Amino acid sequence: MVKNIASLMTLMLTISTLLYFSIQSDKHIDLSKYSTEGLDLDYTVKREANQYYDFTKSLNIDKDYEYSPYLGKSFVGFKEALAFKESGGNYFSVNTFGYLGKYQFGASTLRLIGIHNTQKFLKDPKLQEKAFVANLARNKWILRRDIKNFVGKRINGVIVTESGILAAAHLAGPGAVKKYLRSYGLDNFADGFGTTVYYYMKRFSGYDTTFVKADKKARAI
Repeated sequence: MVKNIASLMTLMLTISTLLYFSIQSDKHIDLSKYSTEGLDLDYTVKREANQYYDFTKSLNIDKDYEYSPYLGKSFVGFKEALAFKESGGNYFSVNTFGYLGKYQFGASTLRLIGIHNTQKFLKDPKLQEKAFVANLARNKWILRRDIKNFVGKRINGVIVTESGILAAAHLAGPGAVKKYLRSYGLDNFADGFGTTVYYYMKRFSGYDTTFVKADKKARAI
């Protein structure tokens, strides 16, 4: 037993001594003298492993696509969905009929909400957002009785909602929406591309547009 303890202590002393001298010797190593210059290096790790992982490849999706949070039926969801349908969300878009911006406004509609310089409007995203809200507020005031009388009713198989009415008014103007509702869908206006009031009533149904307050004199400027 005593012999085993003595052997163990001798081993521990030997290890301690070796560690001490190893540490002391490292303090005097001049690493500047060491270099890999001129050596034939052979890496065992593939180069691709150091590149960042591109998740779009595994999901088989387009890297140029702009991703955004799911906006649901919120007001922001409403305006972004409408903008995507109108212009693909492009503030600087001008279509073949001369409609301008993210929400594709006509010059005559812009004048109604106080905007007379269309070129300035096209270059100003903030002004375009203000114009969109102002136009909604104005249309909501014009259509206030129709909203009260028709929301919840079914026309051409589609339940009428406030957001559907406002979207259709953006497309065709409030007068065309009045005709559509009061004819119970028989007078169905279509724009130059063939898009109808009915389609917008259906496509933009059920969004929350309570944010918009009816305002007869709404202006963007």
